[in-house]
Amino acid sequence: MSEAEPAQTDPILVAGATSLIGGFLLERAKAEGRAVTPLSRRPGRGVAADLTRPHSLPAAERMICLTPLWLLAPALPALADGGLRRLVAFSSTSRFTKAASPAAEERAVADKLARAEADLVEICAARGIAWTVLRPTLIYVEGADRNVSRLAELIRRFGLLPLSGDGRGRRQPVHADDLAAAALAALDCAAAENRAYDLPGGETLTYRHMCERLFEALGRPPRILAAPPWAWRAAFALAGP
Repeated sequence: MSEAEPAQTDPILVAGATSLIGGFLLERAKAEGRAVTPLSRRPGRGVAADLTRPHSLPAAERMICLTPLWLLAPALPALADGGLRRLVAFSSTSRFTKAASPAAEERAVADKLARAEADLVEICAARGIAWTVLRPTLIYVEGADRNVSRLAELIRRFGLLPLSGDGRGRRQPVHADDLAAAALAALDCAAAENRAYDLPGGETLTYRHMCERLFEALGRPPRILAAPPWAWRAAFALAGP
């Protein structure tokens, strides 16, 4: 939104306001003079409402959904009845990258995301809701996420990282604040209506290179203990008791 544009006064319904992206999104909305109605299942963190109980949701014309996408589609008819006309929702590039994964649970997640996106598009088309789907990659927030920050904590505590295999798998970490900015921009952009966008981070790194970057950021020399997956399975089996 440019400085010449007036601030939006109709509240934006934000589901998942306490998520990694949600905190940055609320801060940006406040700085831009936007009215926001955050939803939360936690007392005192927003309007007490839940996508799994659609009739508890407040009415709104615009919504940003940061919760798992498969929770949204069943609630869309009730949201449409409440006047919803513009929606920005988050999916994941895992829909594509994990579709052929050797791990059954990862393939199940990819299938779940694909079906949720298809349901969203179908319901929005039937109910006159303009939609945008954003698909981030690995989301991080310093000290808060369960991926990059967890690796950093291991480095701080032990001074090294275990690595299963050669670490050639690719990662594209993207910061939650960048995703918050993208969601608000998409909400105002007519050209983004009824389209989906992949939102990877600015760099593509191998997993090992990403770990080396973490050592550098913490001012420590990289110490990575690599071993084949079978060796780690054996070690964990022995260490289990």
